[in-house]
Amino acid sequence: MLRQLFFEFQYRFARPPWDSGVTPPEVVAHVENTPARGRALDLGCGTGTNSIYLAQRGFAVVGVDFSSKAIATARAKARRANVAVEFRVADVTRLDALREPFDFVLDIGCLHAIDAAARPRYAEQLARLTRPGARYILYAFAPRPANAPRHLIAFRNVGIAAEEVQQLFAAHFVLERVDHGVDHNERASAWYWFARR
Repeated sequence: MLRQLFFEFQYRFARPPWDSGVTPPEVVAHVENTPARGRALDLGCGTGTNSIYLAQRGFAVVGVDFSSKAIATARAKARRANVAVEFRVADVTRLDALREPFDFVLDIGCLHAIDAAARPRYAEQLARLTRPGARYILYAFAPRPANAPRHLIAFRNVGIAAEEVQQLFAAHFVLERVDHGVDHNERASAWYWFARR
């Protein structure tokens, strides 16, 4: 609940640093080099930048975020861009209302903020909602080292280790590639490319 309030506050009263308004080049490269389209699911879609990009490239897109303010902004942005995107206010670990399988799933910075106890539910939902051969791209921070300085609003150590990512999805997905790096604040992070078994 505290996490949800934090994000709602950020979208209502601040400019969240993660809301850049730009689709990352890693996603653009994947989409531009993959001629097949289909149904796409954007988990933790925020204000809809990547959902809108995918819709403009021919995907039928569902964007999910638990911030009602982020979803309201995303819907307005999609109307201005004249694209159809289905945006839903929902918890990404509880997507029972979604049924049809997806061909492509994107998560930029959502999974690493979910409590560790809820991550297996996220993985179960992802497996249920993807068809064989579907692609899943994940961007996630690694946990901060125990001795790293904490930001005032960092009420917990957000992040997920590469080993946990691999274990979480091993039953249903093949990890095809990992690119480790750091963000502009020198925070360790990685891009993961998965294929549904």
